[in-house]
Amino acid sequence: MSGPIARVIVAGGSIGGLSAALWLREAGCGVEVYERSRTPLEGQGAGIVLNPATIRWFAEHGGDDAGQIGVSARFVRYLDRDGQVAAELSHSYRFTSYDTLYRRLLAAFGIERYHLGEDVIAGQVDGATASVHFASGKTRDGDLVVWADGIGSVGRRELVAQAQPRYAGYVAWRGTVSPGDLSDATRAALEGAITYCVLPHSHAITYPIPIAGGLMVNWLWYRNVEPGDAMDTLLTDSAGQRRQVSVPAGAVAERQIGDLRAAASQHLPAPLVNVVHRTAQPFLQAVFDVEVPRMAFERQCLIGDAAFAARPHAAAGSAKAAEDGYRLGRTMHDAGGDVPSALARWEPPQLDLGRRVLARSREAGDRAQFDGTWKIGDPLPYGLYELGDTIMAPT
Repeated sequence: MSGPIARVIVAGGSIGGLSAALWLREAGCGVEVYERSRTPLEGQGAGIVLNPATIRWFAEHGGDDAGQIGVSARFVRYLDRDGQVAAELSHSYRFTSYDTLYRRLLAAFGIERYHLGEDVIAGQVDGATASVHFASGKTRDGDLVVWADGIGSVGRRELVAQAQPRYAGYVAWRGTVSPGDLSDATRAALEGAITYCVLPHSHAITYPIPIAGGLMVNWLWYRNVEPGDAMDTLLTDSAGQRRQVSVPAGAVAERQIGDLRAAASQHLPAPLVNVVHRTAQPFLQAVFDVEVPRMAFERQCLIGDAAFAARPHAAAGSAKAAEDGYRLGRTMHDAGGDVPSALARWEPPQLDLGRRVLARSREAGDRAQFDGTWKIGDPLPYGLYELGDTIMAPT
């Protein structure tokens, strides 16, 4: 039996890393995935708007399709400040949860070559060998290192140190709540829709997501926060630790949760007030832009948020990471495992895609949070390659 066309090390075992690992393995590569977390990555996020790119692996392998992985919403519904329907557009979006997608990707890849508790702290290329070094002192060699380690990427810091995350000027408060914990009026207001509320220099969203055994209501509320003391206070968790990007569920200081609920009562329509107040453990993420001038470096490459971290408003982050991995697998197969040749062909279109998604998401965020030009009834700026390619007809 012939060996693999290339030995690939994937640093980062989230959705982008697993997607890349699956497509690279199908291309004939031997793939090992290393994830710094000591436990599986469940509970790392909440809702994801599905795009065909995100679930291409399942669609092409006779497995789960969008109807099994996600739930649908028939409308984009805008609520006014009084909680009344101000506009309603017919659309067919599908939504899933991070946990659902992650579990299915991990099951498809398998745990034999998925290594938890392995913190990759550096990469190195020496001729035809690409190596990674771990915090434990171990080293692993391969032919290609794929950095899929997210917005705080070690690989990006090493390879393009000038490409620093840039704070967008606002944060996303997030959470999930069971429909059974909401009032009848709230359930009726949100039913069958992705719901938006456009406020002065702010906006809020809800949509349904699947969990094991049922559904949850996922919500986000974008609020402007000045950098400096206000941001430092907000990102300081209940143990007094100043987080860099996000404060996870269960770690947000009680005073911040109290302030959030008070602000919801003051600014949001009644259905969204009910959603925020009934969420036991809200969490928050500061919104950043990240852009790199290059994604390929000899025998190393950056994918997903390690290369381009776009604001969430285009609903394309997971799709972009999955697409990076899919295209990398295709080019590695076509190049017969010739890593430099594959990366040279792979990089230009992925750079172009990352730049376009970043620009569209930045424009949408600025319209909503600063310019005041996102109006009630506007179509959503969702899409990967173009507006509207996220829409998936219900099955």
